[in-house]
Amino acid sequence: MIAAGPGGAGRSCRSPASGGRVSDAREGRIAHIARVSADWSATTAAFAASLVWTLVWAVTWPLFESLDTWQLVLNTATSIVTFVMVFLIQRAQKKDSQAIHLKLNELVAAVQGASNRLISAENLTEDELRTLDRHYRKLIQLAEQDEDVTGSHSVEDAKERHEEPPPPGKPTKGKRRKGRTA
Repeated sequence: MIAAGPGGAGRSCRSPASGGRVSDAREGRIAHIARVSADWSATTAAFAASLVWTLVWAVTWPLFESLDTWQLVLNTATSIVTFVMVFLIQRAQKKDSQAIHLKLNELVAAVQGASNRLISAENLTEDELRTLDRHYRKLIQLAEQDEDVTGSHSVEDAKERHEEPPPPGKPTKGKRRKGRTA
């Protein structure tokens, strides 16, 4: 459905009736066909159709002059369908991945105390990702030393917090972040 409103003439909107799908006049014909095909290919009906196609192929071998022609029909059809499905799957996964990244970026941006360095982490190099991974593994080790499992840990203050001596009478090895709990 297209919503018209202040500054929104012709923009897309989601409706519960459409299952949250965007119905947008701006979506091109090929993009629409790709989306519908990808959606349909993940259904039970698509699986059933592939089984029916295979059964039809299996029982029609007497109709062909040779076994080679009979096999060529299935091999050709399978190759074409596989070729097209590779691109449909890639398109669907890319779109889903982008949507997930945007949602995670929104959460990171919205959470006070979260490291904004992680927004768009998917654009980092492999070396940068390995460095972050080592950093978070160290954070996990530090958190495991903390007896207070409900405390929240952030990248920026974890090492500092775990290096400080515990306050007198407090048995934990690290101090809890103010105002944040899991």
